[in-house]
Amino acid sequence: MQPQVYTQTRAVDRSETAKVLRNTYALLAMTVLFSAFTAGIAMAVGMSRGVGIICSLAALGLIWFVLPRTANSGKGIGVVFAFTGLLGASLGPILNYYVSAGAGQVITQALGTTALIFFALSAYVLTTRKDFSFMGGFLFVGLIAVLVCALGMMIASFFGVHMPLASVALSGVIALLFSGFILYDTSRIVNGGETNYIMATTSLYISILNLFTSLLHIFGFASDD
Repeated sequence: MQPQVYTQTRAVDRSETAKVLRNTYALLAMTVLFSAFTAGIAMAVGMSRGVGIICSLAALGLIWFVLPRTANSGKGIGVVFAFTGLLGASLGPILNYYVSAGAGQVITQALGTTALIFFALSAYVLTTRKDFSFMGGFLFVGLIAVLVCALGMMIASFFGVHMPLASVALSGVIALLFSGFILYDTSRIVNGGETNYIMATTSLYISILNLFTSLLHIFGFASDD
């Protein structure tokens, strides 16, 4: 009897995992499209960088203070759309900068590379079902290090010290870091470590967004040479 019970339990776990995975990818696809829509609106109205920063801060407020309280209810879906919509709008001024500079191809390159990396990493985890939970500590330390470096560069630029090569190098590190987060978060879903598709969607969206913006910076720098 015990082997049969174990088999049934394992089948139920696989079924639940598949359900979380389907819901996550469905919501992720919708939020990415919604972000593209709000980014397009922001570009069309010529949103300023200041307003873009306000949108980013509002999005952070939602993910820090509102989403944790609503992630287990239907309201959480609305919060995720508001969060991703605001971040999409915050991209408007950045994208307009490249378009106005005649470097629209940079956006296409960054978008295509982001999609390629995401699908390749996701396919690898889904195929192998490898557990990348061991990366959690390394990724957290890496994230803290990136934030400290970014803050230091912001302070330096405030005093007129600009370090373009260091900035591009940091973007490369960010791209690698959030590629790691894609592996880590997808692995958690596949192996049952994350059962809330709203939180899973949020994590993957943040990784995709940061991967895209870092690649945008790298390709933009390369196009200037």
